[in-house]
Amino acid sequence: MTISTTKKLLGATAAAGLVLGLSACGQAPEESNGDAAAVDFTPCIVSDAGGFDDRSFNQLSYEGVVKAADELGVEVTQAESNGETDFAPNLESMVSEGCNAIVSVGFALSAATVESATANSDIDYILVDDAADNDFDGNKDAENVKPLLYDTAQAAFLAGYLSAGYSESGKVGTFGGMEFPTVTIFMDGFLQGVNHYNEVKDADVQVVGWDGTTGSFTGGFEANQDAKTVAQNILDQDVDVLLPVGGPIYQSALQAIKESNRDVALVGVDADLFNTDESTQDFVLTSILKSMDLSVYEAVMSSANGEFDPEAYVGTLENEGVALAPLHNFEDKVDAELVAEVEALQQDIIDGNVTVTSYLN
Repeated sequence: MTISTTKKLLGATAAAGLVLGLSACGQAPEESNGDAAAVDFTPCIVSDAGGFDDRSFNQLSYEGVVKAADELGVEVTQAESNGETDFAPNLESMVSEGCNAIVSVGFALSAATVESATANSDIDYILVDDAADNDFDGNKDAENVKPLLYDTAQAAFLAGYLSAGYSESGKVGTFGGMEFPTVTIFMDGFLQGVNHYNEVKDADVQVVGWDGTTGSFTGGFEANQDAKTVAQNILDQDVDVLLPVGGPIYQSALQAIKESNRDVALVGVDADLFNTDESTQDFVLTSILKSMDLSVYEAVMSSANGEFDPEAYVGTLENEGVALAPLHNFEDKVDAELVAEVEALQQDIIDGNVTVTSYLN
């Protein structure tokens, strides 16, 4: 594990706006105005495995903390986890550093975060991607934990519909790092979007790698040979759109796509891969976005301003907590009628005319 203090951004911030010309009715939380003068406040963050330069959920969360720290005129204290055994020690080190607010990034840190929060009721904890007590009945395991959740199934539904319409082989694929709800929520939404396309168009586009219950997983979130092998196995089934869910594993998928010598489009998650990794620009059809940077920023600023609220935040299409990224280099490759259908479908989801199910509802 690594602990250090910094105020420097790691890479470009992902686009937070909706694209494909899609517009949402709701607005993202208004940005707070930090005091220009330095305050007595120490924001801290503990990463999941993958590190703060994963071009995904760790990095987005980190950028949100850095933005808040910059406005407050303070330093960020961070601890980078290499694996599960680092979670509790890293959280304890943040407590020892005198942190006022600690951001825990990822579902895997939930148990360690609740344990640390229970023992340190004077510290505000911000947990990204888990409800802490796994329900919304008001009976929280720790009253000083604010969960930041994202109904990415909604945006993934749009990506599934888009991918089904774009596919020429009639087969699209997906695989995940580990079978966590925060991973399968993407795969569930993607599958539902493809199924909706099949229903509307009387088509038979197949999803390889996930059937709603079982599917393909790499066993971790590292860009390694295991991830590449899983991607290759899916590509070998004539898939021409691939959604890898799990931070850096997209890099292994990209390698497999390049070596396949086939025209296969990549769908990113969390951040807009077109912006965060230039090597994807000729391959990425779109990305399923989570505005983790904005929601983490807002939560840290609330803590700094003495307005911390442990109520769960849930990002949706309506409040722009989730979104679909631009088509970028694929704008000329996607039929304009399909784009218009995705735009209308987004509004139907927001208006409640089309229901997308996930573990959050």
